[in-house]
Amino acid sequence: MATVRRDEVRLKRRLRMRLAPLRASIAMATLTWSAALADDTTRHTVLFNSLEAGHSAFSTSGVKLAVDRFDRDGFVALVSIGTGGRLEGGGRLPVLARASALGAALGGYQFVRRWGVATLLAGPELSFEVLAGLDGTQPLPLRKGLRLHGEIWARPTEATLATASVIVGSARGAAWARLSWGLSLFGAYFGPEVIGAIDRTGYRKWGLGLHATDLALGPSRFRLSAGCQFEGSAQEPLRPGPYVALAIWNPL
Repeated sequence: MATVRRDEVRLKRRLRMRLAPLRASIAMATLTWSAALADDTTRHTVLFNSLEAGHSAFSTSGVKLAVDRFDRDGFVALVSIGTGGRLEGGGRLPVLARASALGAALGGYQFVRRWGVATLLAGPELSFEVLAGLDGTQPLPLRKGLRLHGEIWARPTEATLATASVIVGSARGAAWARLSWGLSLFGAYFGPEVIGAIDRTGYRKWGLGLHATDLALGPSRFRLSAGCQFEGSAQEPLRPGPYVALAIWNPL
């Protein structure tokens, strides 16, 4: 009996020694997975870039910060810089080019609910424009104003996504809006979108297209859109044409 017990003890020791590396690996994997989950739920910074191009083009880059975390109610801040250009006047042969630069620093609050997230922001903005035509180049005075920014990302059902974004600024007397709806397919959301924009110069546009939102490429998420838009200034009728748009955001 004593010999059998000694053999059992030796066998248990050997099994413990052999299983020790496996237990360590499992523990390390569990810790790594838990850390990744914790990091994903405590994000508080997002870098973003966007480009919208048709008869006109405009790009924006910036950062969005949450005082606490993006998955909770709380204060948020957004800083952005944008540049763009368009051709105006002359009917089919534009005679004026307008280049614009915009900057804004906004603060506000986000409301996180089971159905989605709603964010309201407000703050100062600056606008600088340059006109170029047959008579030369004319820089316009720097304009200061107030910008209001609101957006909603909602999940009406587990398989759908609805978004609404509105930006209004007094520096250029401009407004921009986008509405979209998407159905979850292959890990992203696909569906229709409507865009629109106006400003104090008489410029206006609206468009209808299709989008793919929340596509993943490494750590980045992006949205790709394309469609048809109607665009024009106060001196010309709306012109139809294609447009494409790309938005990328990287959580840090």
